[in-house]
Amino acid sequence: MRSYVYRALFEPGDRRRNIVVSFPDVPEAITQGLGQADARAMAEEALGLVLLDCLERGKPLPKARAKVRANARGLVDIAVAPDVAAKLAVLEAFAAARISKSELARRIGKDEKEVRRILDPRHPTKLPALTAALRALGKRLVVGVMEAEAA
Repeated sequence: MRSYVYRALFEPGDRRRNIVVSFPDVPEAITQGLGQADARAMAEEALGLVLLDCLERGKPLPKARAKVRANARGLVDIAVAPDVAAKLAVLEAFAAARISKSELARRIGKDEKEVRRILDPRHPTKLPALTAALRALGKRLVVGVMEAEAA
């Protein structure tokens, strides 16, 4: 099962209450927030944007190697938003399937224009459309719930 969770380092910023967040495995994703909760929200968004950008540029997603060092000081798991995770899964599955957009449109019974929007990393796509695309690509979306880490 594929998840889009990467370890992040939370460090104090230059200003009071400012927290800088960076990802050892995704160096392009760096952000900051005012307080722990804001920093977490900003980290989730920054990570999602960078991962979508990777796929948009035809690059593979970075491996989440920092998970191996799970006990490393200061590292916290950050998952992308659920809608972003579903979009990433569709984009990866489509690339691996090596089919045309027309073929995916035929499989899900949609117009090719709609498939282009589904495959556009910048276009917000509703979960039912992403789920249908995954199913047509031989995948299924699994949603999980975990305890939140203390903010």
